[in-house]
Amino acid sequence: MTLTEEKRAPERWKAEWAELYSEVVTNGLCTGCAACIIACPHDVLGYRTEDGAYKPFHLEEELGPGGCTHGLRGCTSCTRACPRFRNWETEADNFLFGRSRRPEEQPGMARSVILARSTDPEFASEGQDGGVVSAILTWCLEHDRIDAALVSTLEGDGTSWKTVPTVARTRAEVLAAAGSRYTYSANTLAYGKAIAGGAERLALVGMGCQTSAPVVMKARKVGKVGRRLGLTIGLMCSKTFDDSIFEEFFEARYGIRRQDITKINIKGVFQVWLRDGSYREVPLKEGHAWTREGCKACPDFAAEHADISAGGIGELSGWTLTVIRSEQGQEVIDEMLAGGALESRPGDDDPKALDLMRKLSTASRRRWPDFAPVEPRLGVPPRRA
Repeated sequence: MTLTEEKRAPERWKAEWAELYSEVVTNGLCTGCAACIIACPHDVLGYRTEDGAYKPFHLEEELGPGGCTHGLRGCTSCTRACPRFRNWETEADNFLFGRSRRPEEQPGMARSVILARSTDPEFASEGQDGGVVSAILTWCLEHDRIDAALVSTLEGDGTSWKTVPTVARTRAEVLAAAGSRYTYSANTLAYGKAIAGGAERLALVGMGCQTSAPVVMKARKVGKVGRRLGLTIGLMCSKTFDDSIFEEFFEARYGIRRQDITKINIKGVFQVWLRDGSYREVPLKEGHAWTREGCKACPDFAAEHADISAGGIGELSGWTLTVIRSEQGQEVIDEMLAGGALESRPGDDDPKALDLMRKLSTASRRRWPDFAPVEPRLGVPPRRA
C-alpha cells in the first residue's frame, strides 16, 4: 500500500461557537432547535424568544456575541450538536441509515409507511389525528423503554396558547401534552429538568429541526447528551407561526381571541374550535406573513431523521400517516401492533397523503438557500416558470 492509498485520519473537528454564530445563527439557517444549548458543557448559551427570534445567544459578553472563551480553548460541543451546521444531512443519513439519501427520496428514507391510530379512546379523542404519538409515548413509558419524554404543553390554564417545553413521565402528563399548537416550542430545553429528575433514557417529540439533533449529536460524538436522547418522534411540519399571530391575525381580522380557542388544526385552512362549541375556518394563506423566522429556510417537512415520523395529512380522518425510519422505531411499532395498542392499514390506502408528503417535502427542500451545503436540495426539481 502506498502512502496515497493509506487511509487518512479524519480531520480534527475544530469548529466552535464563532463558526456556529456566523454560519447558522446569523445566517438564516438557525431553526431555534436549542440543541447547541443543551449540549454546551459550560452553560454559556441562552435562548432568546423575544420578537419571534427563537435563537441561541452567548451569555458571556467579553468577546462579543460571536465569541466564546471555551471555544478558543477547544470546546466544539455546540457545532457538533447543531443539525444545520455544515454537512449535517449526509452525516445524519449515514449514521442512521448507512447511506446517503437518493434524489428521489424527498421525504427521507424509511423502512415502512403505514396509516395508524390508537385503539385507546382517550388517546384518539385527546390526541391529534388518531392519537398515535400519545399512544407511543405512553407505551414506551409503561414498557420500560424510556424514563421520560420531552414534549410541550400550554402555559398556565392553556388560555394563553403559549407553548412551553416540559417533561412527561406518566400517562396523564402525556395526555396533557396532546394536540398541536402551530407555534414553536424548543422541546429540547426540557432536557435539563428531565435529567435533574433522574431520567436517563429520553424520548424527544418535535419537528424535524429538533429530531435531527440527536442523530447529529451521535454522528459527531457529542457524548452523554446524545446517548440520553433515545427514541425520537418527528412531527411533519411545513412551518410554525410567531406567537403574535393570535392578536394580529386571528383576533384583529377575524375576532377570534386566543383565550376562546380550545383546539387548532391545519387542513388547507386553519381549523379553529372555540369554547362556546362553535367552529371556524380561517384562510391559511393569509397567515403566512406570521411564519416564524427559523422556518423560512428549513428543508425538512417529514422529520427525516426521527425514529418515527407522524403527520395528520391526507383524506382519511382519524388516521396518522406514520413513517417508520429506524430499527428502534420499527421495534416499537411492531410491539404496539402485536399488543393491540395500535391498529394500522397500508399507507397506500391514502395515496393523497403519500403524494402530499412528497410535495410538501419537495417544497420545503426548495427553500434551503443556495449558499448552504447542497445535499438537502439533492433531487429537487427547479421551480416552474
